[in-house]
Amino acid sequence: MLGLARKAPDHRFAVKRNRNLTNHHSGNIVCYMSLDCIIIGGGPGGLSAALALGRARKRVLLVDAGPRRNAAAINLHNFVTRDGTPPDDFRAAGLAELTTYPNVEIQNVGVTAITGQSGAFAVELSNGTSIVARRVLLCTGVIDELQPMQGFRELWGRSIFQCPYCHGWEVKDRTWGYLVLPPNLDHFLPFALQAVGWTRDFTVFTDGAEVPDEAIRQLRAVGIRVETAPVLRLDADDAGLASVALDDGTVVPCEVLYAHPPQHQVALVRDLGVELDEHGYVRTDPMKRETSIAGIYAAGDLTSRMQGAIFAAAAGTQAAAMINLALQLELVAKAAG
Repeated sequence: MLGLARKAPDHRFAVKRNRNLTNHHSGNIVCYMSLDCIIIGGGPGGLSAALALGRARKRVLLVDAGPRRNAAAINLHNFVTRDGTPPDDFRAAGLAELTTYPNVEIQNVGVTAITGQSGAFAVELSNGTSIVARRVLLCTGVIDELQPMQGFRELWGRSIFQCPYCHGWEVKDRTWGYLVLPPNLDHFLPFALQAVGWTRDFTVFTDGAEVPDEAIRQLRAVGIRVETAPVLRLDADDAGLASVALDDGTVVPCEVLYAHPPQHQVALVRDLGVELDEHGYVRTDPMKRETSIAGIYAAGDLTSRMQGAIFAAAAGTQAAAMINLALQLELVAKAAG
């Protein structure tokens, strides 16, 4: 829901080092004592997981190299007590809360490789740091593949959105459109039918895709306009999107366009080889949030098309609780001989 992919400035936050975590320094290489968990990604999922594990007295390193998917978003919505908060402010507040817990460290670096196994993962960071972590939590998000259509990239996050729950209220009763893309043929119909709850001026642009006649009939039955000609370009004015130009010469007024471009995993997730579902999202145990690789967990947008800040935060907390439980059971088993 909060998925808006565009390169963001590299917002730097002070690195909080904890001497309890650090083993020794040698040149540019920093070696750490074994951590309980490394969390990769500092969005809502990663921040929530770090908070939960920090409060559980686990030794945690949260790393985030950016950019963030919601960099183009002006405000974050549907997060109780934080509705309307700018994403950067939300992140800054989350990081500030973590400073309460000296067992949680934050670094603005990337991860270049993960090897080893559950209980002893070797993690290489982009700054030359080598660490060992008992568990790994992936909160990396996904990468949106923006369409090559003229005007699409420029309007992404400004007039082109993915989720009406995130942006619908602010643009209610305006002229809306939905761009059908090949991966969306199985879910565009219910999405379009729900959109009339926000506006009655709605057009579905099939962009030349073969849409079943029954789907077109249902759309038109509730007053949704359907344009089947391929889209030529998206025209904008100073306020944003103004109209959609079709290759048959038709120009359709449209101020807000919804689209669900394809998404793919970041290189680290692909290189790990965790199992993906049929849609390309990381498959996890629904309770544990553990991936197909024992000891590696995942939470947030990389696991589902049901994407939003509050969903990611909830999944991050759930994953953290399961990681903490697994770590404690290991300690108990070891103490029992």
